[in-house]
This record gives sequence, C-alpha cells and structure tokens, in this order.
Amino acid sequence: MKRALVSDIHANLEALRVVLDDIRRQDVSEIYCLGDVIGYGPNPCECIDEVMRACRVCILGNHDQAALFDPDGFNPLALRAVYWSREQLDHGSGGARRIHARWDFIGELPRSQIEGDLLLVHGSPREPTNEYIFPEDIYNQRKMETLFGLVDKYCFQGHTHIPGVFTSQMEFLTPEDCNYEYRMSGEKLLVNVGSVGQPRDNDPRSCYVILDDDRVIFRRLEYPVEAVSAKIYAIEQLDNMLGDRLHAGR
Repeated sequence: MKRALVSDIHANLEALRVVLDDIRRQDVSEIYCLGDVIGYGPNPCECIDEVMRACRVCILGNHDQAALFDPDGFNPLALRAVYWSREQLDHGSGGARRIHARWDFIGELPRSQIEGDLLLVHGSPREPTNEYIFPEDIYNQRKMETLFGLVDKYCFQGHTHIPGVFTSQMEFLTPEDCNYEYRMSGEKLLVNVGSVGQPRDNDPRSCYVILDDDRVIFRRLEYPVEAVSAKIYAIEQLDNMLGDRLHAGR
C-alpha cells in the first residue's frame, strides 16, 4: 500500500494543489498530514478545506495550535500571520457551519499518532508539536540518543521544513544524498518529509514523501511561486519577506 506524507503546507494553496494532483497520479491509498496546515501563507481556509477532504490523518502543528491558543515563542513576523489567520478562519467562506467545521477540525487534531510501525508527529517524538530536529543535531549525541530511544521503529515528522533521513548511526541524509529514495531496513529512523508550502533547504520546490512498502521516496514539485508571493504582498498583515522567501526556498 502506498501512503503519502505531507507537512508544513502553511496556507499555500497553489503548492498544496500541485502536490495533491501529483499524489493522485501515484496510486496512493492514504494521505497523512504532519501539521502546520496554516500560518504564513494567504489561504488558510482553503488549505484546511483541502486537507479535510484529502487526508485520512492530520497531526497538530505549532502554527495550527497557535491559532487556537495564545502563541508562545513566535517572532513578530510569525505572530502577525497567526493573528491574521485567526481572522480569516473567523470570517471564512461557506457560512457559519463551514467556519465552525474548520475550527472543530483544528481543535480536534491529535499531537501524535501511531500507524503500524510509524510514529507520526509534527516536531519530534519527545515533544510532538514544538521541538525541532535540525540536521546539525546529529552532532548532539545525547539529544539524538534520547529521541531514538522514544521511537519503536520509524518516526515521520516535519516542522523544520528540511527534508531528509536521520539514521541511528547519527547520519543525516538529504534527498540528494540518497538519490531521492531511502530503503527502510528495520533500523530506527527519523524521517523529515519536508515542506509543501514553505521549503527551507534552498530548493523552492514543494517537497513531500511517498511511503511504498519499505521505500521512502522524496518528491519535489514546482508550483506557481509568483502567484502565491503576489497574494502575500497584497495582504498588509503578512510581511513581504514571507513572499520573498518562497522564491529562494529558505
């Protein structure tokens, strides 16, 4: 059975639709979303609607959580985007029933979920919503040993927007390092599926993962970045940097 794992959509509707179209062509049975459906981007309501329709599982991301509660640890740029996203959710299209359905969806998202051998989180197995695991953390042996100790087999995550595979031998392999495919052999792994809507690995293309039996396949897709950045520039509450960064993938 093929499964697709997406994460960090960040209200980028154009990127999400390109990814969902690609997933439909891959004979995928189920789609899992690892959080941050909203935040930063110009189409929070529409992206929630798409995820509600397409994904069997969705995990709570820190930006999703920030829409529900007082944001903690957000920089001013991100904070303004959170408050603007809340306003959009409060006054979105579809009438009161649809507005309530979106809020209920976010409010009921789990912080983690186990699907067979897979642990699904947004951040890390230790702190599912907020902890970052960066590539350079392979040099922090204590942190990595602790995280691997919390995983039975495979953990899939997002949050950093940097795709790749962390092995229990304290390696980090980018998609390019493994030719966009990594075969799971039974050893413990932490796999970051990258970002659909705001890549930060200096590649502006959307990234997601297909899990095909024991193969982790990274998919990179171009989408109309100009259209999304133009929307951001037209919204006063969203900083122009949020549009600029999409062009550089950072």
